Amino acid sequence: MSELVDEGPDPEFEQLLEFLKETRGFDFTGYKRSSLRRRIARRMQQLSFTGIDEYLDRLQVDQEEFTRLFNTVLINVTGFFRDHDSWVHLQHEVLPRLLSALRPGEPVRVWSAGCASGEEAYGLAILLAEALGPEQFRERVKIYGTDVDEDALATARQAAYTDKELEPVPAEWRERYFDRNGQRFVFRPDLRRSVIFGRNDLVQDAPISRLDLLVCRNTLMYLNAQTQAQVLARFHFALKPGGALFLGKAEMLLSHARLFVPTDLKRRFFRKADTVGAAPTVIEPVYSTSAAATPRIEDEALMSSPVAALAVVPDGVLGLANRRAETQLGVSARDVGRHVGELELFAGLPELASAVDQVQQQRGSVALHEVEWTHNNETLHFDIQLVPLPAGPRGVASVAVFFTDVSRYRQLASELEHAHRQVESAYEQLQSTVEELETTNEELQSTVEELETTNEELQSTNEELETMNEELQSTNDELQSINDELRDRTSELDDTNDFLQAVLESLRSGVVVVDSELMVQAWNHRAADLWGLRSDEAVGRHLLNLDIGLPTDRIRPIVRNALTDGRSGTDGEDRALSRTDDQTDSPAPAERVALTVEAINRRGRTVRIAITVDPLRYRDRDRSGAIIIMDQLDDLAP
Repeated sequence: MSELVDEGPDPEFEQLLEFLKETRGFDFTGYKRSSLRRRIARRMQQLSFTGIDEYLDRLQVDQEEFTRLFNTVLINVTGFFRDHDSWVHLQHEVLPRLLSALRPGEPVRVWSAGCASGEEAYGLAILLAEALGPEQFRERVKIYGTDVDEDALATARQAAYTDKELEPVPAEWRERYFDRNGQRFVFRPDLRRSVIFGRNDLVQDAPISRLDLLVCRNTLMYLNAQTQAQVLARFHFALKPGGALFLGKAEMLLSHARLFVPTDLKRRFFRKADTVGAAPTVIEPVYSTSAAATPRIEDEALMSSPVAALAVVPDGVLGLANRRAETQLGVSARDVGRHVGELELFAGLPELASAVDQVQQQRGSVALHEVEWTHNNETLHFDIQLVPLPAGPRGVASVAVFFTDVSRYRQLASELEHAHRQVESAYEQLQSTVEELETTNEELQSTVEELETTNEELQSTNEELETMNEELQSTNDELQSINDELRDRTSELDDTNDFLQAVLESLRSGVVVVDSELMVQAWNHRAADLWGLRSDEAVGRHLLNLDIGLPTDRIRPIVRNALTDGRSGTDGEDRALSRTDDQTDSPAPAERVALTVEAINRRGRTVRIAITVDPLRYRDRDRSGAIIIMDQLDDLAP
């Protein structure tokens, strides 16, 4: 299996995912890119595609390729009671607890998310029918099986399985819950009505609600951490209080303890958490003044406090600023008596002025968290606490404002978040490795079963091959004789080609061979010497498009005549073009010279050229061509 290295967002790959979402409604954008790239790369290798753009073109013209791609990406690996120990725990521990918590006659709702071809959903139906009895099962139970693969859902709705697929089902359950239909076994129709299948995309579609049990085994492992969190939040909403979540071996769920509490981590059973979490508590600073303290000590303690402090009197005027406020906020004792609206601090933090007004009106404390302030090219973060002071004569309270520097804690929180992301990344890599091992194990198990079947077929095939081997031996002798004969004929053909090439190159005349479309097939050395075009520059091009000094438009009629094997096929103008006064000067026999023209040779000199055109006759009457022979008569240049 080839491995693609994740090097960040790939525009072409993301375009492919967006195309799948828009055209078929499959949203893979929340899936892990490493797994998706591996699956799609495997499909592209099967088709010998090297680029995503080529594969995107294939999807646009071949609608069946969508199905083959989805079967590759969405590995529908399932079976009855897979991981037997976990299903035993579900039967004897989890289901009795869930059913005992329900009132008599209360409905039982179960969701099998990512059900593939339905074995898991029917396995749940068997366990619930055993626990409740068939009659209670039909009246109370609804099992919803969902998947994004329509082909897998179509198989699930048929509820028909082979004897091999039912091997994990105990014999007594097979007899009780399945009816034979030819070579397959069909789930009991009266119980089948309680199992409902439908398409549901866990990433996009709304979840099924009011569930007692939710089973989603080895489906979350294909999603990235963010998408997993979204899906798990939906699962939490879908389950009733105390509802159970049953996951696959490859899914740990360690980072979502606030949503689900593990009841059996080894077998991957979880219970919906009663509370998601409490809101954080704001702790306001508490301060008091000793009755025995003198005013001078109080003032000095405030002015020397390591916490920046301001006091705003009822008229919105700054009444006090301690030393720490001067160094951190740029507000000093010189600003006392100024309206706070004139201060740089309040102008840069408009929420601070609003908080002062709120404290004065409501007579209650207000807290602002992690407010950013830049002073002297230094950016700081403060938790700001505003506390009302005793009201003045007009009933308006003054406000004490305390600035607690939390920049260091903000930096530590940032570093902690970075470390958390690294841990998440390491955990995701570990989970991805576990997923790969799990997937590989399932694929290997499937391969072993296929190999066992193939081995039996090979044994019978081997006997046939032994019989065929003797026939092939005699055929091989005949082929050897044919091969020797072909080798001799190939040698003769090479000699003939060499001979024809030597004849063509030995002629003193320029020789050009064209096919019925006037495409140049041969161009000898003399033609190259006349017109300055090498053979590789002329062969394969249209004769009339060659950039040479020969007036090719004048020789076109006689070439057309030759292509029709001399039959009269040109009009009067063409015949007139083939007769010129220069023909009397041709050194060749009159009946052989079709045309004499003036041309410019490769040296740029004007020369007279005698043109002779003969038809090229093939044994195949559907093919035709012409041989053009060019002889330089004399040089007309001064």
